[in-house]
Formats: sequence, structure tokens, C-alpha cells
Amino acid sequence: MATRTRTRGGGGVVDAVKVDIQRLHGAWMELVFPRQRGRGHSVMGKWKPESTPQKVGYHGWSALGAVGLLLLYPLTVLGLATRFYAVKLDSTITRIGIAGVTGLALVVWGALTVVAHLQLSHEAFLAIGAASAVATVSTALAAGFSKVGGRSTSALLAYPFAMTALFLPPVVAALVTPSLEPYVLEPSYALAVWLLDNVLIVGGANEYLRANYELAGAAYAAMWVGVSFPLGWFFGVLVGLANLVRPSR
Repeated sequence: MATRTRTRGGGGVVDAVKVDIQRLHGAWMELVFPRQRGRGHSVMGKWKPESTPQKVGYHGWSALGAVGLLLLYPLTVLGLATRFYAVKLDSTITRIGIAGVTGLALVVWGALTVVAHLQLSHEAFLAIGAASAVATVSTALAAGFSKVGGRSTSALLAYPFAMTALFLPPVVAALVTPSLEPYVLEPSYALAVWLLDNVLIVGGANEYLRANYELAGAAYAAMWVGVSFPLGWFFGVLVGLANLVRPSR
């Protein structure tokens, strides 16, 4: 019985992967050729090449898409996982409301700001207070944009603000708690060095940042706010890809 159940489950996963790949490849083919995706039960059927140039172009485009799927499908799986957790968060927002989510963030960040006021210097307190305000506002904006507008609004605005609200807590906690520094601030510094050496070299942005800013204190929080937006857009694109392969109900 157990063996039979595992076999059926494995077959289900394999079949699902095959369907996903067929949909992705069909969408790729339909960028150039008509009637390619989901035409199995259509009256007109799937378009097929007839002349030799059409066949060469058709099969060449198909092979190029197959190679691209080797990189694209793992991103699709990541997009499906992102969409799953986004739906969970959206259901939480629906239950307690935007005001409830904002109020909860305000209580948590307010408590952390009070701790900073009691234990740290005035400058550190002001920095953490500013980060707390940004995180609270980001939480409210992420919740609001997830409920207002369509998928494009979520991808462009809700996901980046949600990333900001997600990244700031451990960074601010590390600024308050020195024992967390090796686990949060040091990896953040290493990431900043990698970004400056490999990504922000365009237009000399890395030289400008190194000459005018020092990665210390509140600059860590500012760094993660900056990282949140492109990363949020990236996850938004992944969710869009997941919706293309497996449209949500």
C-alpha cells in the first residue's frame, strides 16, 4: 500500500512537471508562431510549418526554447513557492485587515525603539527609530498595495515594500544586539562588497558610494531598503511566470 501510494505521488509530480514545461514551451513558441499554446482541443488545432524555411525556423526556435527551459523552469518553481506564501500572507491581511497589520507592526517596532532608547546612544536611537518608521510604513504600503489593484500593482509595489518590512527587523535587531552582528551585519558587509565590485560598476556608481558613504550603523538599514526593491521586482516577475504556467484560481 505504501509503495503504491509513493508511486502515484511520484507520477503526479512528473506529470505536473511535464504539463508545466509544455505550457512554458508553448508560450515561447507562440511569441513567433501562431496557435501553439493549449491547442490540443481547439477546433483550429495547432499551427504547423509547411515550407522548408518555416520548418527550419520553427524547429530552431523550438530548440532555443528548450535550452532556455533548463534555466527558466527552476525559476518557475521558485515563483510557485513565492506565490504560495504570498497567498498565505494575503489571507492574513484579509482576516485582520490593513489597519490590523499596520497596528501589529507599529507595536513590534515601537517596542524595539523603546529598547534602543533605554540601552543605546541618542544617535543610535534616532537611527533605529527612523528604521522602525520606514518598516512600519512599508508594512502598511505592502498590505495596501496587495489588496488594491491587480497583479502588476503587487509586483511593482507590494512585493518591494514587503521585502523592506522583511529585511529591516534582523538588521535593526543586530544594531541593537551585538551578538547578532556576525550573523547579520558581517554577511551584509560581504554582500555590499560583492555588489560594489560586480553589479554597481556601471557608470562608476561603486566609486561614488565608496567615496561618499560608510557602511556602518543606520547605513546597513538603508542598504537593505535599496536591495528590497529590485529583489521585490524579481520575485514579482517569478510570480508572474508561475501564473503563466499555472494560473491561480
